[in-house]
Amino acid sequence: MDQINLLAWTGRMADELGGLDARQAAMMHATIGRPGTAAPKPGDRLPLLWHWAGFPPIASMEELGDDGHPRPGGFLPPMPNARRMWAGGSLSFLAPLHVGETMTRKSTIQDIQKKEGAAGDMMFVTVEHRIFGQQGLSVVERQDIVYLPMPDRYTAPKARPVPANPVLSEQIDANEKLLFRYSALTFNAHRIHYDLEYTRDTEHYPNLVVHGPLQATLLMQAATEHKGRAPVDFHYRGVHPVFAGAVDIVALEEDGALSLCTAQDGHQGMQATAIWEETV
Repeated sequence: MDQINLLAWTGRMADELGGLDARQAAMMHATIGRPGTAAPKPGDRLPLLWHWAGFPPIASMEELGDDGHPRPGGFLPPMPNARRMWAGGSLSFLAPLHVGETMTRKSTIQDIQKKEGAAGDMMFVTVEHRIFGQQGLSVVERQDIVYLPMPDRYTAPKARPVPANPVLSEQIDANEKLLFRYSALTFNAHRIHYDLEYTRDTEHYPNLVVHGPLQATLLMQAATEHKGRAPVDFHYRGVHPVFAGAVDIVALEEDGALSLCTAQDGHQGMQATAIWEETV
């Protein structure tokens, strides 16, 4: 599909109903919650970014591509490049969401751009989600999705060093069990997260890939616990793939905000910034 036809998809809209009931929240807590803490109950505030499990991509088996993603051409446009990644995004939190409530997500394709990179032509699709709960508009979210040519070998991006002297440092075991559970909770069948043979032979990663949304959720959890309250804005972007195994979370304080990243083998994986409102 050429650039002109792709641009015709700009402004495309879709509405979905979603939510997490108490059982789903308990499963999410059992997967990424802190040991010794209780799972959120019906009516409790939903931890930030857990809403990503509330709108699973409902596609039949026949609608899945070889990579496990739903084939583009429904809401998202068909793309010439085969490799799809969730590159980053931003969120503003206006009101809390709750366990058990019905949510509405209104999505709009805001932009489609073609860019040149070291790996070839890249297509970026920017989607805005506006998520409503019982208190009205709760989350305004931007997602950046990138489509890349399928490589014939793995070439690591430029490594960005991990910040020194962090105010927060912890390590997560992002093992195969965690990746499988998060895939199941978000109904994500992308095979790079659980099918090692496909991951190595087709997409040419050296190991199973840790989900971008999972990394962002772990960074959000660390930021919220460090500050003692949830931020009002959160921005994140992936700068290097992170693979199954030990993953570090580090953070620096900067002008009241928290700059965080996941890290592995001495380099950053996902960068994020959490911002809190000014207090008086």
